Amino acid sequence: MLTGDQYRQSLADGRRVFFQGQEVDVLEHEIFQRSIRSVARTYDKYFNPEDGAISEYFRAPRSVEEMTAHAEHKVDVVTSNTYGSLMTLLTSADRIEAIRPEASAAMRGYVAYVQREDLRIAECITDAKGDRSKSASAQEDPDAYLRVVEQRPDGVVIRGAKLHISGAALSHELLVIPTKRMKEGEEAYSIACTVPVNAEGVKIVNVTSEPQGDANFLDAPISANAHTAMGFVIFDNVFVPGDRVFLNGEYQAAATFAHALGLWVRMNGLKNMADEADALVGFAQLIAEANGLQRAPNIRDRITEMIMHATIVRACLDAALSKSTVSAEGVVVPDELYANAGKYQGAAFRALMVSYIQDIAGGSLVTVPSSLDLENPEVGHEIRKYMSTMQSVDGKYRTSLFHALRDVVASGHAGQKQVATLQGGGGLTAQRIVTRGRYDLEKAKRQALELAGLDAPT
Repeated sequence: MLTGDQYRQSLADGRRVFFQGQEVDVLEHEIFQRSIRSVARTYDKYFNPEDGAISEYFRAPRSVEEMTAHAEHKVDVVTSNTYGSLMTLLTSADRIEAIRPEASAAMRGYVAYVQREDLRIAECITDAKGDRSKSASAQEDPDAYLRVVEQRPDGVVIRGAKLHISGAALSHELLVIPTKRMKEGEEAYSIACTVPVNAEGVKIVNVTSEPQGDANFLDAPISANAHTAMGFVIFDNVFVPGDRVFLNGEYQAAATFAHALGLWVRMNGLKNMADEADALVGFAQLIAEANGLQRAPNIRDRITEMIMHATIVRACLDAALSKSTVSAEGVVVPDELYANAGKYQGAAFRALMVSYIQDIAGGSLVTVPSSLDLENPEVGHEIRKYMSTMQSVDGKYRTSLFHALRDVVASGHAGQKQVATLQGGGGLTAQRIVTRGRYDLEKAKRQALELAGLDAPT
């Protein structure tokens, strides 16, 4: 296993990373440092010096109880995505064994390799897609979807790009899978494989939601520590050895990987949304109390609605975990009905919950002076005076609370988080489709007929 310091050293591997028009060194550029520290802390948290040890976080649960216990872990985004990738591979290995048995064994072997070497994986699924009205094979530019451009005796060469990728610059491996179902004639696009981040031809172009320039991080206590580099991963004629290829032309199984990854991304998103929903309730109550409005009927109604939302999201998470199933290979799979319904509930109504906080907080949410103004010898004491509301609510505390609130619901980070919540694991339509598909509609019809005293129509 690696320590946090060894993880940092592992990033000096020749990877090509770009940010704001320049090729950069992730170990040197300031925008990556907080994220690196976050991942390094997780490495140290789970480090075990014994020979052959693997991270407790990466052990595949073998029972519903273990799955439920695993959901309590708190880790950085890069480590969380790695777990989702490993579970995607184990889930897919079961599902494609009949189609490509050699890949099924290779995927299990790759999971063991990542566990043994204590690596981190970035999930690469969404293609550029070009004209959304056309399929992969009908695009004007055939590279709009990542594809195999050359078959070799010892592997394949791939070209294309994957968009909206979190943590690639901070990971060691890239899990590349088809973005959706493919059809006959789209064999070249039916490719699933893994690629080292520093492989020749891989280029990572990053964006960030972290405050930049001369920003005062004291005024952004949430986003300053929640940043993860994300953006494009470009594959410019990248060679992939055969033992890293898990799907190669079997278009019938292309959707298997996307479906499996979607489940684990949505499950992870549901877990995060359940925790966030409770935190949003807490923020709403704190600012209501700081403003002296916690007993106002309209404020209580808003917070009660937020509590209802948080409870429903948490209930779906609990149901998805408790109703997990165990495959013949011992892989625990969360219940897809509740995972998708919960992810939909959390994402669809998050913006409404945020608007309630904006309503409760008031205008100071965006006009509160900075913490540097608060320390100014001429105006600081006056800011503290006018930001206080009562003897028990000091102006400095209330100012800092507004800084945190603004970061959560009214900042660039807040906007990025809203989009990420909606799009993570596919948009709302994807969750509706899967939820409807997993819901027992026939059982519901039988119940309705029984209640009505009717026989089924013939």
